[in-house]
Formats: sequence, C-alpha cells, structure tokens
Amino acid sequence: MPLSSVLPRLRTVLVASLLTLAALPAAAETVGKVGVDWIGNDIYIDAVSDPKISGVTCHVTYFDRSVIDRLKNGNWFEDPSNNAIACRQTGPVTIGDIDLSRGGEEVFKSGLSLIWKSLIVTRVYDKKNDTLIYLAHSRELTDGSAKMSISTVPLYGENVTWTNGKP
Repeated sequence: MPLSSVLPRLRTVLVASLLTLAALPAAAETVGKVGVDWIGNDIYIDAVSDPKISGVTCHVTYFDRSVIDRLKNGNWFEDPSNNAIACRQTGPVTIGDIDLSRGGEEVFKSGLSLIWKSLIVTRVYDKKNDTLIYLAHSRELTDGSAKMSISTVPLYGENVTWTNGKP
C-alpha cells in the first residue's frame, strides 16, 4: 500500500482517538497521602480539574486499605465508600459546553473496587443561584451508596466566560 494512502487513514485514526480522549472524564493528580494507622491504611487527596471548566479545581479524598487490613477483614477487592470533596475557583473561570440538565455531568470516575464500586464526581449547574455544584458519591453495581459529599463554586459576581453564551 502506498504511503500516500496510509497517511490520510493514520491522520483520521489519530484525530478520532484524540476526540475520544477529550470526551473522557478528568484524570486526578494525587497531591497528598496521609497515613491513618500503623497497619498501613492511608487517606489520599487528589486534585481534579474539571475538563470542561477551566479555573475550577476539586480536591477529593478517599480511603485506601492496606494489605494487613484486607487480610484482617477478609474483603480483598474493595475500599470503603467514605470520601469528601472541596471545589474552589483556582484561576479565571471559562465554562465550555456543559450539560445543563438536572442530572448534571460526570467529570471524574475512579475505581474503589476491582469491579463493582466507583468514586464518581458529578457536576450540576444551579442556574437560579448561578452556582456550580460538585457531588462526590460512590456507585455500586448492586445498590449504590448513601455516602456522599458536595461542594459548590458560586459564580455570582465573578468574571466568568461562557464559550457558548450564558444560559
């Protein structure tokens, strides 16, 4: 096959791959790790930037069980659902094409077990109060979890740029 016919295909595959990656939820950067006890249980603190809103950073905490704790309690494949979140403006706020529905939009997801449980951060826009709401919760395949935490970023009075115009 001549190189001239391979390059357009390669370019198409590369662009499609980049568009797919752009649609994925944000990745976290671990910024802290606090030892909880002598058996090695830790609390991690991750910084998560909203992929569609620049200038907002959320800090999410989660518990990581040690091997000793897993041996002692017998549950090898799962960490507790306990988590917390705090989100703040960390720069000029520019809001892209966000989901404005009541269900909001998932901006971050991380596994808390091998298969069944994930830590999810969902963003909801409260139009009446001009506020971004970030909800951290776990999702289990069988029956969800009632443990959750929220944080808000008020936009009222702030210099905010909406790329598609303010709703």
